[in-house]
Amino acid sequence: MFVYEKRLQYPIRIKNPNPALAKLIISQYGGPHGELGASLRYLSQRYTMPYPELKAILTDIGAEGSQWHRILGYL
Repeated sequence: MFVYEKRLQYPIRIKNPNPALAKLIISQYGGPHGELGASLRYLSQRYTMPYPELKAILTDIGAEGSQWHRILGYL
């Protein structure tokens, strides 16, 4: 048995945005082996999960991974 709480481990506070660093970081998330590809795999695997709790976890992981471009200020 486990308990799943939907919250970040550490709070995020961006005081000084750095577009050059954001571009470098976003390059690590894109591509077939990047974070965006992994999040899309999580989102597609949720449809075969037999348990609703695990389906919710895969949905949250996939949704969280696909939102990094918005957090970093990249299109």
